[in-house]
Amino acid sequence: MSEATGQTDGGSRRIPAYARVILGVLLGALTGFAIQKGVLPALTAEKSSEIGLTIIRFLKALATPLILMAVLDALLRTRISGRKGARLVVISAINAVIATVIGMGLANLLRSGEEWHGKMDEIAVQLGVKPTLAAAGEPRADGPTLDPIRNLASFVPDNLLDPFRTNHVITVVILAILLGAALRRLRDHGGPELSEAVRLMEGGIHLVFRTLTQILEWVVWLLPFAIYFVVAGVVGKTGPGVFGLLASYVGVVLLGLFLHAGVYYSVLLFAVARVSPLRFFAGAIDSILTALSSGSSLATLPVTLECLKTKLRVSESSARLAACVGTNLNHDGIILYEAAATLFLAQALGMKLGLQTQVVVALASIMAGIGIAGVPDAGLITLSLVLGAAGLPAELYVLFVPVDWLIGRCRAATNVISDMTVAEILDRFDREPVPAEPLQP
Repeated sequence: MSEATGQTDGGSRRIPAYARVILGVLLGALTGFAIQKGVLPALTAEKSSEIGLTIIRFLKALATPLILMAVLDALLRTRISGRKGARLVVISAINAVIATVIGMGLANLLRSGEEWHGKMDEIAVQLGVKPTLAAAGEPRADGPTLDPIRNLASFVPDNLLDPFRTNHVITVVILAILLGAALRRLRDHGGPELSEAVRLMEGGIHLVFRTLTQILEWVVWLLPFAIYFVVAGVVGKTGPGVFGLLASYVGVVLLGLFLHAGVYYSVLLFAVARVSPLRFFAGAIDSILTALSSGSSLATLPVTLECLKTKLRVSESSARLAACVGTNLNHDGIILYEAAATLFLAQALGMKLGLQTQVVVALASIMAGIGIAGVPDAGLITLSLVLGAAGLPAELYVLFVPVDWLIGRCRAATNVISDMTVAEILDRFDREPVPAEPLQP
């Protein structure tokens, strides 16, 4: 098994996965500074980024079929009740509401966007962007909308290959649930011949799932190298100066993500799941660092499942339900980010958003976060939609592009922690209570 799975073989005893990730980030930052200073003329920032992103793209490409097989395998080999699915929806909805409350609460309390008031044009020039271009804020044709009916309609594909081509995870999950439920029905009520055929398919599905998991483990082993090249490319292109201009914005968002992922989830783990937060984060560290490295909770899926299974000892059904089926319900990082960023820009423009408008922003953030399945640059795409819902110029989202690579990784880590926390909570409700001893007369 690879180092990313938390098991040891050969060299992985010497350098654990999290240490290799941190080493990749540090060496990548040093290389990026060297690129910026012209010390490494043969390696440009663009080339470095492309090398790293190639590995991450391959990881994302394999993650979607893994979700299909993981859900199918779980439905055929374990029993997932409708009550458990309802719990997933309720828990995810509560987490999403708390995410918006934290993001908007911090933005209203700190009001750091007012530091930009009257300086928007100057900041745009220094950042090298043109937020006055209307085309910059137009949502992509394949992105989500804030119309619930259109969002629901987008889950139904024109053909069965499109969801895998576009990484539309919600549709893949729906197809997997329908196919798994149909196979279970045929196995249990279809007569001896059909039951035997389904059992043969069950073995094949499990074999494909384990094969994909093994391939993904090998690719995950390469992630520290991808991190090295991506970080080198980003630092070589932007340098550290951009953080001086965007420090107040980055500070608000990262503080919100920390409070939600580090504090709120710790309370949930301790009070609801009855799990030690220290034990949880120790077991989840490989998955969290992989999300920080790849910037994608989807690409982190194989590591998340392995951490839940081998380190946190969560049941197969709870792990796959939360990490595979619930992956698009647990986008708390994106939801919090969009709510906070929208209020930040409103303050920068001198606009006072009333309670009713802020409620609209909160609902828009939740809807966009749930509908973002598999879209590249997810946070920025949906941010333009939420800004429009608040009556703000949608094209202003380009102001945040220079630091979105950092915030995007923190959003992904928050989403992964959300998946794993929900899995722990679902597992807590599944544990059978210990029967009480009968009272002695």
